Amino acid sequence: RKRCKMKASGKLRRFRIIGRRLPSDKDRSPPLYRMTIFAPDHVVAKSRFWYFLKRLKKVKKANGEIVDLKQVSEKNPNAKVKNYGIWLRYNSRTGTHNM
Repeated sequence: RKRCKMKASGKLRRFRIIGRRLPSDKDRSPPLYRMTIFAPDHVVAKSRFWYFLKRLKKVKKANGEIVDLKQVSEKNPNAKVKNYGIWLRYNSRTGTHNM
């Protein structure tokens, strides 16, 4: 019997991704969109970037490009306390909820 493993398993890295819509005759310099994505590797981070950008700004991967992708490291790796805020949005039977 196969055991199912969690994809992230707690080893998430922080990536800063900057992307934009492809330039066209109508819009020579489209706006840049920057996101911080937590993912296990850069492939998943790019995938999540396009997932969110498609929903937030109507830019698909076929019509866009990634300008910059960097893994962000801790300024002080020995720090014991880390505070993160989480913005959660989920769909239920009664609608979409933001927390």
